[in-house]
Amino acid sequence: MLTLPGLIDIHVHLRTPGQEYKEDFYTGTQAALAGGFTTVLDMPNNKIPITTQVLLEQKIELARQNIVCDVGFYFGSLGDNLEEFEKVTNRVRHPRPDRGSINNIGIDSRFRGNDTGVFGLKLYLNPTTGNFLINEEKLIKIYQAWSSNQPILLHCEGETMPMALKVIKATGKKTHICHVSSKEELSAIIEAKNAGLPVTCGVTPHHLFLTEVDAKRLGSYGLMKPYLKTQADVDFLWNNLDSIDLIESDHAPHTKEEKDSDNPPFGVPGLETTLPLLLTASSEGKLKVDDIKRLCHNNPAKIFNIPTDENTYIEVDETKPYTLNPKPLFTKCGWSPFQGKKVKGKVKTVYLRGEKVFDQGQILTKPGSGKII
Repeated sequence: MLTLPGLIDIHVHLRTPGQEYKEDFYTGTQAALAGGFTTVLDMPNNKIPITTQVLLEQKIELARQNIVCDVGFYFGSLGDNLEEFEKVTNRVRHPRPDRGSINNIGIDSRFRGNDTGVFGLKLYLNPTTGNFLINEEKLIKIYQAWSSNQPILLHCEGETMPMALKVIKATGKKTHICHVSSKEELSAIIEAKNAGLPVTCGVTPHHLFLTEVDAKRLGSYGLMKPYLKTQADVDFLWNNLDSIDLIESDHAPHTKEEKDSDNPPFGVPGLETTLPLLLTASSEGKLKVDDIKRLCHNNPAKIFNIPTDENTYIEVDETKPYTLNPKPLFTKCGWSPFQGKKVKGKVKTVYLRGEKVFDQGQILTKPGSGKII
């Protein structure tokens, strides 16, 4: 058995509130545990985007009752809610409130990992799910208004990367660029890092293990933003893994009916397949186990000020080969773009603060047992 610290995924879409038919806090956090992730950070582009304190607190209360792993949240902006920033970055945190209270929602101070109510501000510079989109003028105003020590996260690909780096240079604000997918993007980020800009970046498993050739084979089930790229782009990501700060699943489940429709949405599930893919790559010599720890635990915790616990860990059988099959998956969407792929490395047990919460494919804990961090 290989023992790893509980993994951290800083980029998931658990769909609650508003689209629970795709995923919900219970199924999504079950999927997290099954994949070896004991902490996840949930994105704000819900059906009604999380852009006010009230919406954030309502979402937190829904999560509190249903999660089985630890969960934190991001805030969103279209540039028209700057007055809300201070409210959510200085949210008063009290011990667990009565169920009926929303105004006094808080968390046990033992699990307080930073000085803010959220773990970052997510902004979209390219069209994607929900068209949660802003331009350069708004971007500058948002950067100037964000006073938290937590990073601003950007969906910026292709033509919007230069604009993003320009604003980062002008403001000096800590920024994480999500799901980098191309040689062009990563090259620009490496250059920005070398110039001293406060930039980190993440890469998804689908951009490491799939290419545009797979997109043609998968059809709508390989449709995502950013799109899958060329083999040359994928090779560049692997060859520059040391310049990548973390792996983020961008777990974005949709139903089969939606994917089979005339207007399929962007996104693929990933919480339960990320670690097997990485362990398989490790067995093939493409990265080391220490790289997995760096990319899926150490750096996420450091960059986002996430609390960790030495008694939170996972045990993995890294030797037994098997084929990825969507039937045993806990995610509500019930499919994977990696279906049929042969992998090596399966999560056997998961311990959360010393308590065994997952064992041999079974969730051992009840809804609400996870913590809001």
